[in-house]
Amino acid sequence: MTVLVVGGSKSGKSAFAQNLAAKLSGDGKRYYVATMIPADGEDRERIRRHVADRAGLGFETLEQGRELPRCLTRVDRGGTFLLDSVTALLMNEMYPDPVTWKMDPGAGTRTAESLVEFAKGIQNGVFVADDLSGDPKAYDPETEAFRRMLSQCQSALAALCDTVVEVVGGNTVIWKGEMPV
Repeated sequence: MTVLVVGGSKSGKSAFAQNLAAKLSGDGKRYYVATMIPADGEDRERIRRHVADRAGLGFETLEQGRELPRCLTRVDRGGTFLLDSVTALLMNEMYPDPVTWKMDPGAGTRTAESLVEFAKGIQNGVFVADDLSGDPKAYDPETEAFRRMLSQCQSALAALCDTVVEVVGGNTVIWKGEMPV
């Protein structure tokens, strides 16, 4: 069973996703695939909060900020995986050098393909992604490129996942499939 969970910033999507992954796994192995590579204090604080939020839920953390499928070589693929987040994974792939911050225009396709490969290689997965598509404002070209690439990644996952859920203010809207538990 695979589930894509999308929502805006601070919508409750991460908490929803980790509870869903814990229920989905039953007594099986639980993995938290942490994709954020911290760049500053704000990132480190967000990571600290997420670690605290999942304390006691039995997740083994896998740090994988790039080249997602590589982490499958060191796990039980029959476990349940919570990947948080698609957005951070794409950002890491889009800007692989934190010194020059030169954008890689092929990051969207490469990240979408790695997400699909990862999802096909596991039994259960919950994928968390930010919804950046609803803002009608036009941004600078790089931000618009990021939004298009994120949409590409989400579309690839949505096509593959059994269920697609949007979290809005703590409420869920099911766009595809049914809730697994």
